[in-house]
Amino acid sequence: MGFFSDFKASLMKGDVLSLATAVVIGAAFGKIVGSAVDDVIMPIVGLITGGVDFTTKFITLDGNSYETLAKAKEAGAAVITYGNLVQAIINFIIISLFIFVILRAAEKAKKKEEAAVAAPAGPTQEELLTQIRDLLKK
Repeated sequence: MGFFSDFKASLMKGDVLSLATAVVIGAAFGKIVGSAVDDVIMPIVGLITGGVDFTTKFITLDGNSYETLAKAKEAGAAVITYGNLVQAIINFIIISLFIFVILRAAEKAKKKEEAAVAAPAGPTQEELLTQIRDLLKK
């Protein structure tokens, strides 16, 4: 087999196709979750925290005081933008909660589906052996 036929065979395996599908769906789901966090949940968090924008919180390391992060960066000051870390932690917690709720709902739906599709109970092994024995006797 040639290189391209080996490559094609590798791509057509179920694992690679499943992985590719998962990556595409994951990227689309990431956009949905990001939008839910940025457009719905973070404004509520902002309201609860009194309109604080964590991304503007910083500490300068040169000892000077600057009104805004942009002015500190413009002056070339070394800054620790701890607000970005706080924002990232809040986003992570919210996204994790959001994904947990969705996965939990999917698991419950899957369990209900499995319970509804349960196969009817057939004869046990002993019953089958008894039927075979009776047929052999005849």
